[in-house]
Amino acid sequence: MAGLSKVESYLIDMGVSYQETGENTFFLDDPSKGIPGIIVTIDEPIVVMRTKVMELPEKLNPELLENLLRLNTSDITHGAYGIDKKDIVLMDTLEYSTMDKGEFEAALDSIGLALSRHYGILGKFRVKA
Repeated sequence: MAGLSKVESYLIDMGVSYQETGENTFFLDDPSKGIPGIIVTIDEPIVVMRTKVMELPEKLNPELLENLLRLNTSDITHGAYGIDKKDIVLMDTLEYSTMDKGEFEAALDSIGLALSRHYGILGKFRVKA
């Protein structure tokens, strides 16, 4: 990709704080814009947005899993909760070639909104340090 990728140009246009952490990978952490620690990776033909929600408790609680599934179907506009190794993550994918700035921004907003709205629901299942 010559010059800026669509993702990087959208981030600049939106005024979002980010760091390029690798080839085609950006770390977004801009709490003032409701964007908490989201990794965006261009892996053509898709763009993957992903953030860690919390560690998966060692002893799985069926209520936690049921809550995640219910939130996936009832309260997330873009993306879904999932489990990756020992983490609960929230992620979304967009098609790079057809993605526009509005779609990109909506996906980021959806992740930030879900995290803030679901904190009370999921927070009680957090592993205590």
